[in-house]
Amino acid sequence: MFQVTREFEFCFGHRLMDYDGKCRNLHGHNGKVCVTLTGDQLNKLGMIVDFVDMKRIIAGWIDATLDHTLLLHQADPLVKTLQAVGEKVLPLEVNPTTENMAKLIYDFCVSKSLPVSEVTMWETGYSYATYRGEAVSG
Repeated sequence: MFQVTREFEFCFGHRLMDYDGKCRNLHGHNGKVCVTLTGDQLNKLGMIVDFVDMKRIIAGWIDATLDHTLLLHQADPLVKTLQAVGEKVLPLEVNPTTENMAKLIYDFCVSKSLPVSEVTMWETGYSYATYRGEAVSG
């Protein structure tokens, strides 16, 4: 089995609904995510997926969707207010926890037919979460 991993960095803001702690307040992070692709076969060039393609597909989506974006639960009362004044907000069906962000990125990779096996999301330099699923054969 072969694996390749690429790191991506981006900035984001969020707050957690119904949370009894500091993270109930709006705040930001310099996040890092590692996306691991897995396959039992390599293409004719000897790769699972070219790192250049990983960057183009994944970093392009992260830059357009998550970078410098406020991630909020769709029921957060701030969503409509912030959108009305032109702020970049991404309403989610779940609380924007590190765990849920890892799954969000994983699901994006699956939607692009990338053979993703895991995504690890760092919220800080010492706190991270990993989401694993079944790899798409590649």
